[in-house]
Amino acid sequence: MAVKRPTLDQLQEVAYSLGIHLSEEQAETYNTLLQGNFDAYDIVDALPDYVPEVKYPRTPGYFPAPADNKYGAWYVKTHIKGAATGKLAGKTVVLKDNVCVAGVPMMNGASTLEGYMPNIDATVVTRLLDAGATVVGKSVCEYFCFSGGSHTSSTGPVHNPHKHGYSAGGSSSGSAALLAAEEVDLAIGGDQGGSIRMPASYCGVYGMKATHGLVPYTGVMPIELTIDHTGPMTRNVTDNAVMLEVIAGPDGLDPRQYAEQHSKNYAEIMKQGIKGLRIGVVKEGFGWPNSMAASDAKVKAAAAALAKAGAVVEEVSIPMHLVGPAIWLPIAAEGATQQMMKDNGHGFNWKGLYVTSMVDFHAGWKARADELSETLKLTMVLGEYFIQHYRGHYYAKAQNLSRQLRKAYDDAFEKYDLLLMPTLALTATPLPKPGADTEEVIQRAFEMLANTCPFDVTGHPAMSVPCGLVDGLPVGMQLIGKHWDEGTIYRGAYAFEQLGDWKKM
Repeated sequence: MAVKRPTLDQLQEVAYSLGIHLSEEQAETYNTLLQGNFDAYDIVDALPDYVPEVKYPRTPGYFPAPADNKYGAWYVKTHIKGAATGKLAGKTVVLKDNVCVAGVPMMNGASTLEGYMPNIDATVVTRLLDAGATVVGKSVCEYFCFSGGSHTSSTGPVHNPHKHGYSAGGSSSGSAALLAAEEVDLAIGGDQGGSIRMPASYCGVYGMKATHGLVPYTGVMPIELTIDHTGPMTRNVTDNAVMLEVIAGPDGLDPRQYAEQHSKNYAEIMKQGIKGLRIGVVKEGFGWPNSMAASDAKVKAAAAALAKAGAVVEEVSIPMHLVGPAIWLPIAAEGATQQMMKDNGHGFNWKGLYVTSMVDFHAGWKARADELSETLKLTMVLGEYFIQHYRGHYYAKAQNLSRQLRKAYDDAFEKYDLLLMPTLALTATPLPKPGADTEEVIQRAFEMLANTCPFDVTGHPAMSVPCGLVDGLPVGMQLIGKHWDEGTIYRGAYAFEQLGDWKKM
């Protein structure tokens, strides 16, 4: 079907939107000159899209009834059987609902995306299936992933299995809850400000945000190219390490994979032990204004346990960590407003796989913007204000400062193999009740970001490791490694896991 040719009025309107004033005579001239260009678009339109083949048969699945969805964590249940053999044979996996699975509904927590049916499998999906895993469904996530709490999805809140009525964390809320409830073996999460590690901490599971670019983001709905991460969430360290082995490495389709780093045998590396490993306990990761003393104490006790197990554990000061959240904010707010929303998720100026079906379907948000979550609307108003009034200056400056922030951590890594701090300043908080005021909705969405979001900006690998309970709610210890050194993080996490049941620590 030929692309629609513009009227002269449309040409003038488009030109005017660019600050160009065309007379009727000029518009007629432009229209004549552009006809050959429109013909070229006709050729592109007639060619089939070039996307990866879908390898494994599946059905769309079904939306589980409330009785079959105790925590509100399932979006859709399905059954996609992977290869007969492989590292993950016999394991069930749930995928955060920002991950494309061909022929299975995808909503990304958003009413404006409801009804979208992807036509591709994300690279991580294909790799999990190739390794023998069975995909059993999609987990609820927050409205376009813009919340660290689990109360913003259009499908309703996700409850923490440790305490009903409390947050499971976000935005990979359903993935964490289903793991904690032992309804699945493995899960995929996503992380732009901490959205793997925050729910992992709240729910007491292991969540790894690998180095930016190690795991291909291809086929996952983008938020902002420079902070997009996807990765494994599990109930134990071994499963997490094996999952990362399976999904890591270049796919030739993701511009985030600029360093061409490959997967390693993390499940073997993790067994090397921690004797002599140098761990810096970051002073600035503790004592935030909203920090819980009891939670901080659990993390310090975990650090002491690692020292007793043979690591060299010392306090280190990294003052710039305190401004990490401020540097993250312009990148997340302006970048997401532009790429995820105004540019319909994909935008321009990068090579790789564009999910054109998503671009087309997602564009409908513009006619329904009032339906967006309060967390997303507030962020977009902030981002658009600075785009319009400051020309993207602060986004650009924050990207420059991100290199300085990375250097601050890298300087510490000259002495230490790992950095350690609380994943979050607090344990899970109560879910806002229906009809809660906007202030509470926003507070519960963004109050926990301080220790996680800096590492989305710098790209360092970071993992949340459960290390105890406070009043029955999990506490997470965050281990941060050098770029491409996920193996050392797994060494620390595995050694801690071997010390005993984290729930009794």
